[in-house]
Amino acid sequence: MTAATHSTLFPQVPDSADAVLEGLDPEQREVATALHGPVCVLAGAGTGKTRAITHRIAYGVRAGILHPSSVLAVTFTNRAAGEMRGRLRQLGAGGVQARTFHSAALRQLQYFWPKAIGGAMPRLVDRKIQLVADAAAACRIRLDRGELRDVTAEIEWSKVTQTVPADYAPAAAKAGRESPRDPAEIAQLYAAYEDVKRERSVIDFEDVLLLTVAVLQDRHDIADQIRAQYQHFVVDEYQDVSPLQQRLLELWLGERDSLCVVGDASQTIYSFTGATPDHLLDFRTRHPGATVVKLVRDYRSTPQVVHLANGLLAQARGRAADHRLELVSQRAAGPEPVYAEYTDEPAEAEGAARRIRELVDSGVPASEIAVLFRTNAQSETYEQALADAAVPYQLRGAERFFDRPEVRKAGIALRGAARFGGNDSLLDDVVDLPSQVRAVLSGEGWTTQPPAGSGAVRERWESLAALVNLAQDFAAARPAATLADLVAELDERANAQHAPTVQGVTLASLHSAKGLEWDVVFLVGVAEGMMPITYAKTDEQIEEERRLLYVGVTRAREYLHVSWALSRSPGGRPSRRPSRFLDGLRPGSTATAGRTAAGGAGGIERGIPGTRGSAPKRAQRVPARCRVCGRTLTDPGEMKLMRCDDCPSDMNEGLYERLREWRADQARSSGQPAFCVFTDRTLMAIAESAPDDERELARIPGVGMRKLTRYGADVLAICAGQSLAESTDHD
Repeated sequence: MTAATHSTLFPQVPDSADAVLEGLDPEQREVATALHGPVCVLAGAGTGKTRAITHRIAYGVRAGILHPSSVLAVTFTNRAAGEMRGRLRQLGAGGVQARTFHSAALRQLQYFWPKAIGGAMPRLVDRKIQLVADAAAACRIRLDRGELRDVTAEIEWSKVTQTVPADYAPAAAKAGRESPRDPAEIAQLYAAYEDVKRERSVIDFEDVLLLTVAVLQDRHDIADQIRAQYQHFVVDEYQDVSPLQQRLLELWLGERDSLCVVGDASQTIYSFTGATPDHLLDFRTRHPGATVVKLVRDYRSTPQVVHLANGLLAQARGRAADHRLELVSQRAAGPEPVYAEYTDEPAEAEGAARRIRELVDSGVPASEIAVLFRTNAQSETYEQALADAAVPYQLRGAERFFDRPEVRKAGIALRGAARFGGNDSLLDDVVDLPSQVRAVLSGEGWTTQPPAGSGAVRERWESLAALVNLAQDFAAARPAATLADLVAELDERANAQHAPTVQGVTLASLHSAKGLEWDVVFLVGVAEGMMPITYAKTDEQIEEERRLLYVGVTRAREYLHVSWALSRSPGGRPSRRPSRFLDGLRPGSTATAGRTAAGGAGGIERGIPGTRGSAPKRAQRVPARCRVCGRTLTDPGEMKLMRCDDCPSDMNEGLYERLREWRADQARSSGQPAFCVFTDRTLMAIAESAPDDERELARIPGVGMRKLTRYGADVLAICAGQSLAESTDHD
C-alpha cells in the first residue's frame, strides 16, 4: 500500500499555485520552489520524496512557469509512473508526461523510426528467454532452466552497461561479476542472441534504449525536435539509473541544466542489473551550481523502526554508506521491533501466520500487513501457512489489478449499467452510487460476505470488493457523482495503473516491496545464508544485501517483526544463525564496530550560480588549536572540546548535569539512544562555553543546523538557568 492510497483517496484540487505548497515542510517546499537550474534531492525512506517532486511539478505548472507538455518525469516502474500521474492530476497538473525510461524511449522511437531508419519498426518481444534458448541451441550449448535465466540476466547487464559481446569477458571481470558460465561462452551466446533477433526482425527492451540513443546521437535534427518538446526533466529513483539510461538522459538534456534528480544511495538494490548510485553521488561534481536538498524527516515510521534502520546503516561500508542519510522520525513513539527465533522454516511461517491472524482479528486490515522475504522461493511456505490460518493474501508482482479478468468484466458491466441503467431491473430499487455498484457487481460474483478459504475464488471476490470500496470512497468525496463519473474515474486509474487497495496480506520479495509501505511488516528468513544471500561474496555485494534489509525495515510504519529459523526443515540440524546485520541491534547480540558516516543531516546546500562543468574548489581548513595551551588538535574528541584532554577544564558541572538530565528526557520521548541527541563530548563543550545565543551554540562541533533547529531553544534556556517551562522559545 502506498502513501497515496493511505491518505485521502479523492482530495480536493488546490485552488491556486500557493495552495499547492501548503502542508510541505521547509525542505520539501525548497524542492517545490527550486524550478530553475539543476536540483539534487537526497531523500531518505519515508521522507515524502514523491510528494516533494509532484508538488514541484504542479507548482511550476500552476504558477505558469512550466508548461505541462514541456515536462518529462521519468521513473523505473509503471506503478510508480502511474502513481505520479495520479498525484499530478489531483494537484491540477494534468498533461504532464510521467513515464518509465523505456516507455518514454519507445514512444520516441516509434514516432521517429520512419524518419530516422525507414520501414516498419521491428516487433518488440516481451520475454527474451526463448530467444536465448534458441541462441544456445545454435551454439550447441545445453542450458538448464536456471542457466537460461542467469545467461539472460548477463545479456541484459551487458546491454545496459553498453558492453558488446566481444568485450563481455574483460568488462565482467572489471565489474567483479561472477559469470554463470565461462565468460567466453557467455560472449558467444550473447553474439548468437543478437543474430537470432536480427534474423527474426525483433528487438528487446534494452534495444529500445540503445536504438533511441543511437538515433539521438546520429540525427541532430531529431534530437533538437525532442529537446524543443521537453525542456524540464525530473528523474525519480536516480540511484537506480544504468549507464545506458544516464546516456539517454544526457541526450534528452543537451546543453541545458533544467534537471531535478531524486534518490537515496542507501536504497541502491539493483546493481546486479547495471544500476549504480555513482550518477547520484557525482551530481554535484558534474553540476557545481546545483541546489542540493536533503530530506531526512521520516513521516512513515515510528522512532523505534527508524532507530533500527539507522542502526543498520551505521555499520555499513563503502561509498553509499559515506553518504547515508540519518532519518529523524516525525511520528509518535511505537512498539519496539519484535525478534523471533524458530526451529525450522515451516514453524517460522506458522508463527507469522498465527500472529497475523491475531492482528486481523483485533481489527488490523489485512491489506495493512506484509510478509517480506529474500527470494520468491520462500513464498510457498507462507502461502500455505496463511491459507491454513484462513487469512486472505495477495502475491506482489502477480497480474496487475486492472488486467485481471474479473476486473475487466466488472468494468464492462459498470460501463453498460452507466449507459443503459434505466432498463436494468437490478437498479430499480437503488438510488445511491455505492448501492448501484454493489447491485451491478453482484451479477459478477460479489457477495456481502467473502467466500470461505483462499485460492482463486477468494482472489476474485477480493478484486470486486476493492471496486465496491472504491465506489464508497468516491461517493463520499463527490456526493453528486453518477455511475458514469465512477466509470470515468476507473478509466483514469486504469490508464495510470493506480489500483485500489485489495484486502489481503501482501506476500512480496524485498526487491518488489521497494516503494511500498504497510502498518505491519514481517521480515522473515533473516538468517545467514539468506540475508546476506549465500552467493553474495564481495564487500560490495554484502553491502547491497544490507541495503536490501534496510529497504525492508523502512517499509514498516508501526509494527515490525523480524524472524529467522535455525534449520530449513523439521528435524534438520540447527546450524543457522541470525543475520550478521542484526549484530548489536537485536537483544543479546554484540555490536559490530561501526563508524559515523558523512552527509547524515538534512538541509539545503545552494550551488554557486553560473558555475558549470568544473568542480568547486575545496575550502582550505584552518588547523584546530587548543584554546588553553594552543597545541594543534588532531583527535576528533579533543577537536570537539577545542582543548586537549589533559588541559584544565572550566566546565560548569551543574550545567552539565542539567543538560544530561534534559538529554535523557529527549531520548526517552523520541525512542532513540541518548548519544543521538548529543554526545557526551558535545554536552561537555556546551557546558564549558555556556553559549548565550544561537550563533555561539552553532559554533560548537556536534551542533549542526538540524540539531540547532530542534534543540537550540531548550539548550539555550538551560544555559541561561531557566526551567524549560519558563522559556517562551521552547517548541
